[in-house]
Amino acid sequence: MPTCRQRCVRFTVAVVALFVGLVSAAFAEDYSVLGKDAHGLLWKALTAELAALDAQRDRAHADAVASPAALAARQAQVRRDLLSMVGHLPKEKTPLNARVTGAITVPGENYKIEKVIFESRPGFHVTANLYLPTDVQKRVPGVLVPCGHSANGKAAEAYQKASILLAKNGMAALIFDPVSQGERLQMFDSPAGTTAHTLMGTGARTLGMTTGSYEIWDAMRGIDYLISRPEVDGEQIGMTGNSGGGTQTLWTTAFDPRIRAAAPSCYVSEFNRVVNAIGPQDCEQHYPNQGKYLIDHADLIVLRAPTPIRILAANKDFFPIAGVQQAYADAKQAYAVAGAASSVDLFTYDDPHGWSQPRREAAVQWMKTWLLGDSTPVVEPATLQVQTDTALQCTPTGQVRSSFPGETTVAKLNLEYALQTKPLRDAFWSKNNPDACRAAIRRLLGMVPLKGSPDVAQVGMIDRPDYRIEKLRITRPNEIPIPGLLFLPNKIDGKAPLTVYIDGAGKASGAKVGGPVEKIVRRGRIVFSFDLCGFGETRDRKGKYRNKEFRTSMLAMYNGRPLVGRRVEEVLASLDMLLARPDVDASNVHVIGVGDAVTAVMHAGALDTRITRVKIVRPCLTSWIHDVVAQPHRKNTLGHVAPGALEKYDLPDLQRLMPNAVFPERPIRGQPVEDRKRKPRNSSKKR
Repeated sequence: MPTCRQRCVRFTVAVVALFVGLVSAAFAEDYSVLGKDAHGLLWKALTAELAALDAQRDRAHADAVASPAALAARQAQVRRDLLSMVGHLPKEKTPLNARVTGAITVPGENYKIEKVIFESRPGFHVTANLYLPTDVQKRVPGVLVPCGHSANGKAAEAYQKASILLAKNGMAALIFDPVSQGERLQMFDSPAGTTAHTLMGTGARTLGMTTGSYEIWDAMRGIDYLISRPEVDGEQIGMTGNSGGGTQTLWTTAFDPRIRAAAPSCYVSEFNRVVNAIGPQDCEQHYPNQGKYLIDHADLIVLRAPTPIRILAANKDFFPIAGVQQAYADAKQAYAVAGAASSVDLFTYDDPHGWSQPRREAAVQWMKTWLLGDSTPVVEPATLQVQTDTALQCTPTGQVRSSFPGETTVAKLNLEYALQTKPLRDAFWSKNNPDACRAAIRRLLGMVPLKGSPDVAQVGMIDRPDYRIEKLRITRPNEIPIPGLLFLPNKIDGKAPLTVYIDGAGKASGAKVGGPVEKIVRRGRIVFSFDLCGFGETRDRKGKYRNKEFRTSMLAMYNGRPLVGRRVEEVLASLDMLLARPDVDASNVHVIGVGDAVTAVMHAGALDTRITRVKIVRPCLTSWIHDVVAQPHRKNTLGHVAPGALEKYDLPDLQRLMPNAVFPERPIRGQPVEDRKRKPRNSSKKR
């Protein structure tokens, strides 16, 4: 008879063997359904969708240039759609409270520099330098010069030289710092420029705006300041800028009819080509629904025909030159129809991205031609005197946030408006019945009806004690396939209740032996665990700007179908497939969302009455106001945004449509969490 010691040893060996066997089995199991290239499926589908929209846009342009009447109709339509895309701009122009804080006289030169501060909104200070000719006695044209993505904003050498050259050629130049550049850093914990623009722009998107909405208003108020100056002829206003400044020039020109001549540099191209070359850009360079509305760069120029516009481009730019040439060709067609073919022009130079001397000269020459009536060539002197950053500084500390107590920021303005939308949300829910609310939510999410029944293919099987796992590939027309794991108890008496388990970390996360899905299956429930698009097998591998889903979420919103909406469609399509099974009890349908899957699951529970219970686990966020707008520093929130939704509902409001679900409460913060007490960080990248 074995001794006690021997029995203990045998028991330990057995337990270890069982554990090793289970671990080995778990590691040996392959939960993949779509194959090794699945990670590229979502991006491929989004770019194909963009190409189809681009083809529709080309047809719309061809129709527009058929006659002057057709062109006028297209311009009117683009103007209406732009107002919807860019979102609400302030309804009134508040006092600029402008002041000159200093001046620089340059020995031996015919211009001076004034250091200017004005408020584009109350408590929202804009720092600028005004370059004024000193050898002209009459009023001169004024040219607004927005900056590209230079960390030091208006003090970047190329931008100084462009402003000096304008002044030396008889025009006033007002160059100003964009938000989160130069003296206007908004988020001291983030690099200047594109990263901050994207983080601030994510919250703005929930409100139907972007960072670009703020930049357009800053520029329009800059024109107000120019016109207020007695030295400036308010009837002769131009605008020119490079890269991010080219972006601001093109978009502001589309909105402000006071601009009589424009010259955007190193921005204009075709969005489809840009995306395929370098991907989407930060949150001010393009807008949600822009593709759906069939508006490309050229259409912003066509909108202003016959206003004189010169496109400045670099042959070696990362913005594809072929796209520049096509945009120019489209603009040329429209201007010809408008009887102003000579008012649109393309200047290119064989160099890389940037406001190089040839493009600066071409920009100033264009302004000189149309604002002064002088078409003589412009040559930039080799001896231009560039100032230091400190010399051009307008504020006492070098930053508006530390110079002005109570200075507002984009993040604060976003939160202020988000809190003001409560009456709009209350009215939405009080004036609409549940079906009307669901229809409006579907529209905001860009959801499209399922076209035909999904095709379901079993591509593998995993056997386990008491249950089996079927590996399913669900294919819907014109959509990427859904990879899923169907867990079926071995003994089902008639119909079994259903649980749909969706983990943002991917279906493999909960599928392991002893994992959360197995525990549900052992309670006699059928479980379907699958990857939403962009999660698990189809997770995109190219993140940017503190967002792992940056390029897919930006392009999905541009196309008019945000990722959240696409994911809800997948949940509902999966339910269609599951509830058609004879072994599923349609009266007992639970959906569990884990981590990043929560926003899609919350919406699915609200939109589909077949779901009887919703549970959320470790939510990435539960409120756009609390977790996105009030916390601009948070990573990986862009993929959870529904543009403009906060004017109708916040995520907790979805409970009104599914009282059987409970979401955790989170307090609204009075101010956004903007900084983490670190020193300001400036990006060295200059564009």
